[in-house]
Amino acid sequence: MPMRSDAIKRGPERAPHRSLLRATGVVGEGDWDKPFVAIVNSYVDVVPGHVHLRELGALVKEAVRAAGAVPFEFNTIGVDDGIAMGHEGMKLSLPSRELIADCVETMVSAHRFDGMVCIPNCDKITPGMLMAAVRLDVPAVFVSGGPMATGRDRTGRPIDLISVFEGVGAFRAGSIGAERLHELESLACPSCGSCSGLFTANSMNCLMEALGLALPFNGTALARSAEREALARAAASRIVALVAADLTPRKIVTREALDDAFALDVAMGGSTNTVLHTLAIANEAGVPYPLERINAVADATPHLAKVAPSGPWHMDDVHRAGGVPAILERLASIGRLHLDRPTVAGTFRDHVAAAPASDDEVIRPVSRPHSARGGLAILFGSLAPEGSVVKTAGVAPSMRRHSGPAVVFESQEDAMGGITGGLVKAGDVVVIRHEGPRGGPGMQEMLSPTSALMGMGLGEKVALVTDGRFSGGTRGACVGHVSPEAGEGGPIAFVRDGDLVTVDLDARTLDLEVAPGEMERRRAGTPILRREVASRWLRRYRALVTNAAQGAVLRDGDDVAAPSAAPRRGVESGRLAGRF
Repeated sequence: MPMRSDAIKRGPERAPHRSLLRATGVVGEGDWDKPFVAIVNSYVDVVPGHVHLRELGALVKEAVRAAGAVPFEFNTIGVDDGIAMGHEGMKLSLPSRELIADCVETMVSAHRFDGMVCIPNCDKITPGMLMAAVRLDVPAVFVSGGPMATGRDRTGRPIDLISVFEGVGAFRAGSIGAERLHELESLACPSCGSCSGLFTANSMNCLMEALGLALPFNGTALARSAEREALARAAASRIVALVAADLTPRKIVTREALDDAFALDVAMGGSTNTVLHTLAIANEAGVPYPLERINAVADATPHLAKVAPSGPWHMDDVHRAGGVPAILERLASIGRLHLDRPTVAGTFRDHVAAAPASDDEVIRPVSRPHSARGGLAILFGSLAPEGSVVKTAGVAPSMRRHSGPAVVFESQEDAMGGITGGLVKAGDVVVIRHEGPRGGPGMQEMLSPTSALMGMGLGEKVALVTDGRFSGGTRGACVGHVSPEAGEGGPIAFVRDGDLVTVDLDARTLDLEVAPGEMERRRAGTPILRREVASRWLRRYRALVTNAAQGAVLRDGDDVAAPSAAPRRGVESGRLAGRF
């Protein structure tokens, strides 16, 4: 059967290509009829979720070779959001997703690989590789590096990275001392792997199972465990069959697959970043997916698992209780899933049958959910005409509806100074603006201010609204991705201190209680802040990026050259009409 790699290895004209391939030492004389498979690794030393991926990559290469294909490994960059947090480096985190997607496209297209085994783990690396796989539409299977074990303090109490971030707030508030903060710092992250709660990395690695691009337990089997190694071998052995069947990502990532991924997401109360990334993946797949559809999925899907930071459980608890398949099995029992669609391991029905739930506290039965509605919500209203996102799973019942005076900050750094300096009091709504994809630029995460509020005892007394985004470790009444963002003249740009802001999770609304005439006067008299940006990459990013309601994807070059052809935001009754 003809293969993509024939373009670099077939016929007399390709003798120079074969000569170069022989020089790699990878291709032997009997390998010319075998599929050429890219091993897309994301090993880097500075990211604990990736520091072990060199060994995992070697294992995958061995398994691909044993399955009858020729493996070629290359690496991507990777930004650790925790290490980049709270300084200028965080502005480069979300843009790195686009770089990763472009670099994977470059390598796979330039070298005409027949298939891909992708090895991501943390933050923007997983969605970047997913975007590339769907864009290229080359057979692909994913196996991530796996989560780290839960940390334990000296009393045996479970802790994680967010315990340390919130510990900083508690230390500043004087409620813990330096010795306790050092204990948290030393014990919260006991091993390599993605952070142990349901933060962005683990949320995306679980969603890959529901999308159908990863095998069962990809999201929960611990890093450097025998189960993770067996999973890596099994995933690698699948690629030859996927190439032979020409089962490509766009045949797998359909609207139904996206529905199922969001059903899992809201059932687990995953990171708000999953909305941003899944919209970007849908955009690559050419599948229109309006934000309202996420609310429709959440309204029909019960919240079954409260995983940290929303609850006491961590990823090793979820794995022990049956993992993602157990959650999916419970959703399937109430008809919430599309079971007959294809995945990299067979039908989705096969995936769902992989394990029943074994702990009804970690994974609640559908008859006893944490809530009838799922753990994420999209809010619309006068402050967010095109939408905003909140992790309802992490919001205290007393904060499901909150009205309060705005305390406005023009950046995350200003907000941190104001919060720790006592400018925010119980009942307020903190507004942090000019931190969107364009305004930041880069849409940095707001974990530092949200953790400070929690550590200072204000987490159940104050709401926070931003056109930036949050870490998957954020909890509380924190609404992000406000669109249009301040950098494009959205309503959030014209909020003033003392304005009444109302967040209503049950009504799915986010409103600024200011008369329309007054808003028009403010629009006419308030210039849009445009920051000086030293980074040439971030200046290019700012020129091309769309807002969060569109997945913060980059516009195509043709769209930039011909503005009239650029995607336009369609708004019906103040809501996104359906195109990204």
